[in-house]
Amino acid sequence: MDTSILNRILQHRYVNAVLAWSLIGFVGGVAVVNASRNPLWAGFATVIVVLSVIPAVRRRSMWTMLPWEVLVLASLPLLARTFGIPGTGRVATYLSVATVALIIAVELDAFTAVSMTDTFAVLFVVITTMAASGVWAVVRWSGDVYLGIVFPLTERELMIEFIASTIAGVIAGVVFDVYFRRLRQTDSSRVSDA
Repeated sequence: MDTSILNRILQHRYVNAVLAWSLIGFVGGVAVVNASRNPLWAGFATVIVVLSVIPAVRRRSMWTMLPWEVLVLASLPLLARTFGIPGTGRVATYLSVATVALIIAVELDAFTAVSMTDTFAVLFVVITTMAASGVWAVVRWSGDVYLGIVFPLTERELMIEFIASTIAGVIAGVVFDVYFRRLRQTDSSRVSDA
């Protein structure tokens, strides 16, 4: 993908930075609120905060941030979990894992020398989601064994969770692809209008 398009959009959009920092503040608040109630979700929120501030730290500019839309996707599952919105528990887990993969893909594509084709970007998000889902299952199991946090899933439910996380990864990969295609089309139309 053409990183110059994304770099221009991310570096020169102050609105994006203000919205992104607001969302990071929300996720940080979720981490603090959940520290005693649910330390695993507090840790997960902390991971999202750390991943989200990498562009600003790496570029040494508070205005260089991930697209706020990506951070909204990261915030929604945490919001659902924190406020116990009925019927969203497992869906929030799937979306959360896919969002971490999406953040990693966006950061690699936008802020490193890595250049992903559209197809590879989608596959990368799907595979990273599957890997993150496995890591998240091990973290929850470890919390059950070592911290006494109940891990109530049976093997069957865990396998269903892996399948659902993979489906969420496919959806996140498609969102990634559609979002960046839209950015490229918008930038192309601006260049042709000039």
